[in-house]
Amino acid sequence: MLEQTVKKILNARVYEAAIETPLEKAAFLSRRMKNTILIKREDLQSVFSFKLRGAYNKMTTLTQAQLDKGVICASAGNHAQGLAEAARLMGVKATIVMPKTTPEIKVANVRARGGKVVLHGDTFDEALEHARKLEAERSLTFIHPYDDPDIIAGQGTVAREILHQHRGDNIHAVFIPVGGGGLIAGMAAYFKYLQPNIRVIGVEFEESACLAAALKAKRRVVLSQVGIFADGIAVAQIGKETWKICKDCVDEVITVTSDEICAAVKDIFDDTRSITEPAGAVSVAGMKKFVAREGCTDKTLVTVSSGANTNFDRLRYIAERAEVGEQREAILSVTIPEKPGAFKKFVSIIGKRSITEFNYRYDDSDKAHIFVGVKITSMEEREQLIKELRDADHPVLDLTDNEVAKSHVRHMVGGHAPGIKNEHLFRFEFPERPGALGKFLNTLGGHWNISLFHYRNHGAAYGRVLTGIQVPREDMKAFRQKLEELGYPYWEETTNPVYAAFLG
Repeated sequence: MLEQTVKKILNARVYEAAIETPLEKAAFLSRRMKNTILIKREDLQSVFSFKLRGAYNKMTTLTQAQLDKGVICASAGNHAQGLAEAARLMGVKATIVMPKTTPEIKVANVRARGGKVVLHGDTFDEALEHARKLEAERSLTFIHPYDDPDIIAGQGTVAREILHQHRGDNIHAVFIPVGGGGLIAGMAAYFKYLQPNIRVIGVEFEESACLAAALKAKRRVVLSQVGIFADGIAVAQIGKETWKICKDCVDEVITVTSDEICAAVKDIFDDTRSITEPAGAVSVAGMKKFVAREGCTDKTLVTVSSGANTNFDRLRYIAERAEVGEQREAILSVTIPEKPGAFKKFVSIIGKRSITEFNYRYDDSDKAHIFVGVKITSMEEREQLIKELRDADHPVLDLTDNEVAKSHVRHMVGGHAPGIKNEHLFRFEFPERPGALGKFLNTLGGHWNISLFHYRNHGAAYGRVLTGIQVPREDMKAFRQKLEELGYPYWEETTNPVYAAFLG
């Protein structure tokens, strides 16, 4: 099978539409990682991602009759733009079904290339189901975003270029983003056939790790829930065709968090001045995790910058979380005496470290709870700062990895609410589209009193709400049923220490 796939890659027609992108050394990142880090710049394609390769290659294999019918696909954005551009170049009509949560910049780019956009569902899988329905109703030619041998071959030309641009026997590992598996299947087949010494490592967002789940189960599995922060790789099941290759050619899969992805976006920007989308930066995030785990030095490590289609207003969230993902910011709750001179003593302990955030509100006459962000250079410095504060008899809660603290409390004016009874704290996520917040409030707010509410739009594909709801014990069963009816992911945070410190 490998030989057949490699032959398809060698014969793939991509350069009538795509360019051979550079393989650039990331100088800053290389010095920090003590390895030679190379970035394959697929963000420099005309559609700002590698997807044009597979889409165009597939269309060159279609008959004139198939092309005359018009083509259709489902996509979270990048395949949509690739197919729209390929169809434009070939003079073919294209219908693109995209989830309603797709960033507007991707929708606009598809329309600018002549594609007819149909927005349907909140996830790729819902969009795919609708696209298949339209295919049958209108006799259109379906172009799958990843699960097709010709798509895989087109994407595999990325690996072909890498081996033209750098000696294969000098590459220790290649880190490849994984959604449905089209890119990693094509690249893995090419590397393992020609340079089997190269470690092929897939990288997935931890909330959409369908290949990691399949490798663990030794079969394709469907994820029960998919996080859409990295919307370009938000797929619930690895492809059937891509799995045939990945199960034998992928050495391992590394999963990364949203904070680690945000830090990787910053890393790529520092070296290239290019701003990738979250899915476009996962390979760099995985590479950093690999180096930290293995402790390797003086190796050549290749990453793929696979996409740069992100909304501008999303950058504030990425920038905010990048410092935490890189362990350059400590978020702490510090208790100090409520008396003159206490603030001064506290600040003297912080010393010359930069304070990124400082929130305080009077609570009682004995003690004050301070929410503070501090610039740090490493986890060791964070631990040292906490020790210094505790040595000065200041109780400290380390909230650096606390989701409620990072997403909500740092943006709220703290303070307790005396007399509030039966309050439960919940954190919710919902698709960022018109009506989603209204549905949330109509489902829950009409039955129980909402005693605390925080929502902040950060430009992502999903919204985040922190809410306090007064639910008497005898109503809990009915309340849980309403939560299930709502259908949004949620987490109860009533026992979270940040609640008692700042909100309870």
